[in-house]
Amino acid sequence: MKNLILTTAALALSAGFAMADTVRLGTEGAYPPFNFLNDDGEVDGFERELGDELCARAELTCEWVTNDWDSIIPNLVSGNYDAIIAGMSITDEREEVIDFTQNYTQPDPSAYMVLAGNEGLDVTDAVIAAQTNTIQAAFVADMGAQLVEFATPDETISAVRSGEADAVLADKSYLAPIAEENADLSLLDRDELIGGGIGMGLRESDEELRETFDAAIQSMKDDGSLNELIEKWDVGETF
Repeated sequence: MKNLILTTAALALSAGFAMADTVRLGTEGAYPPFNFLNDDGEVDGFERELGDELCARAELTCEWVTNDWDSIIPNLVSGNYDAIIAGMSITDEREEVIDFTQNYTQPDPSAYMVLAGNEGLDVTDAVIAAQTNTIQAAFVADMGAQLVEFATPDETISAVRSGEADAVLADKSYLAPIAEENADLSLLDRDELIGGGIGMGLRESDEELRETFDAAIQSMKDDGSLNELIEKWDVGETF
């Protein structure tokens, strides 16, 4: 993959960016398979591979920074890193604060996970856990169910197990492996399609960097390598 040729557009854009600077990529490191910390404490997952490849194609020197989800946008705006690559769905509300590249995943269904035996739950009349500042939290609030928010994905799962919540709503690609590996948890036969796919978030002032990453993403779509990563990490439908 590293030997794939950059598109002309990606080369031109990267040449215009201050490549002497290190581009800092901010991620949560707690949302597998998109991003997580491996046994060595390093960022791993779909977005680690994707981000490294995008930087290689754009001839940028990049480093990874982890940040809690609930402050990931404010800390981008304040300059703690230069781009967010953290399973962040593109929404109109977020685009009022930051810019996005084109999407690098298709819109991913969100799913409900409950305790095994509670598959008949009526989610419209239930207590639903979701991670703070996510599209799922906004969706639950809009549909009128009782929302309880938590700072991390792990805490939403714990809330279901403890009885604090009846279900958790999150990306299906995150919840499905957990349900498969834990006999006490189960997915409901109901998905929600929320958001417009996942993209990289950047400061509104960094238009050139956004265009650079946009061109690199497009080059991966064009040569099929993005689809290979999507299939490898099972993060949704291919392009």
